[in-house]
Order: sequence, then structure tokens, then C-alpha cells
Amino acid sequence: MTPLNNARDRLRRLLDEQIPEGGTDKDTRFTNDDLDGLLGEAGSLYSAASLGWTEKAGMFQREMAGIEQMTTGQESYRMTSLKDQLDYALKMAKTYADMAAMARGGSWMMKVKKPEVL
Repeated sequence: MTPLNNARDRLRRLLDEQIPEGGTDKDTRFTNDDLDGLLGEAGSLYSAASLGWTEKAGMFQREMAGIEQMTTGQESYRMTSLKDQLDYALKMAKTYADMAAMARGGSWMMKVKKPEVL
């Protein structure tokens, strides 16, 4: 397995996009080409996951088509609300964006004040 395949598989796990048993990457929201694009565009695994979750939030809206409850005869099905799904996806996007920022590191600036001595 190449490093690109490892990163792609890891990103697929971070996005909670499993390939169904006996299926291919085309049976998920993100194909391998989509994941490669995210990895190339983002520059880091966590940044790619953040972008992916942001895209996934838009996909939820399209997939639900505004349906949150369905009734057939005496049976009634209630789905997770679109608002809850969007909140979850955007929270995941922020979580991974924060992780990407921490992984980048950075500089710390401190100011030291001379203590007063009696």
C-alpha cells in the first residue's frame, strides 16, 4: 500500500465514509479521486477532513430533500433533522480545522515583566 493510499484510507475513516461490503469507492459520497483532490487542496490530513465535512454538510441538505418525517399507513418514520445533521457536520469540520492548526504549530510570544523587589 502506498502512502497516498494510506492517507486516502485514513481520510475516508475521518469522514466516516465506509465502502460498503462488495462495493467500490463510487458507492460513497466521496470517490477516491474526490479524496485525492481534498488531500491535494488542503495540504494536510486534518485540513482535508475539515474541507470534507464542510462539503458533506451540503450533501446532507441535498440528500434529505427537506424530508424529516414520512408516514405510510400506520407506520411513521422520523429521521434526524437536517439542522442536527448540519450542526454535526460543521462541528466535525471545526474540530478537524482546529486539529490542523495545532499540528501546524506556530510561534509563541511572551512578555516578561521585571518583578518589583523591596
